[in-house]
Amino acid sequence: MAAIAIVVLRQQKARGYSSVSTFLATDKTYAYAASDKNPRYKLFVRSTDAQVSADSGMSMAVRAVNHARTPNAEDYSNGAFFWDGYDIRTNYAKHDKVKKGIKITDPAHNVVGIEDKEVPGEEWWRDAKGNKTKLRGRWSYRFQSTAGWGGTIFWKYNPDFIKGASNSEYN
Repeated sequence: MAAIAIVVLRQQKARGYSSVSTFLATDKTYAYAASDKNPRYKLFVRSTDAQVSADSGMSMAVRAVNHARTPNAEDYSNGAFFWDGYDIRTNYAKHDKVKKGIKITDPAHNVVGIEDKEVPGEEWWRDAKGNKTKLRGRWSYRFQSTAGWGGTIFWKYNPDFIKGASNSEYN
């Protein structure tokens, strides 16, 4: 939970939102649990402080958020901007990240037991008519793992993709 909290806070800041709640309310595709009526999330937001304190899972979530907000907190995600749970395994062939290419950079990150998937890409500079003029960059996959905890793999973009596609590291 601490790694996820740090990633959400990093994304909120990178995208220029004033708060995490504004970020999650505005970008409903970033953290589905906060927008898809996930029962645990709904219970959490409807609970009183006393109910949160009495529940081990909810109180752990609060500690994770407090950790993420601590200056110079240990980053358990190792610089990630994204994460996936077991859905990447159960929906492997149709998963958006898999379709774009993934690389497990350390076997310890592979906590859900998936395989690398190369999906080469390239981007070109183009003239006014849209014709390719010069190769901007190539990549073999878009996402590379940064950590794995419990049932969650953390990701960042492949630097070759960021450079080649002139993409931000967070979008």
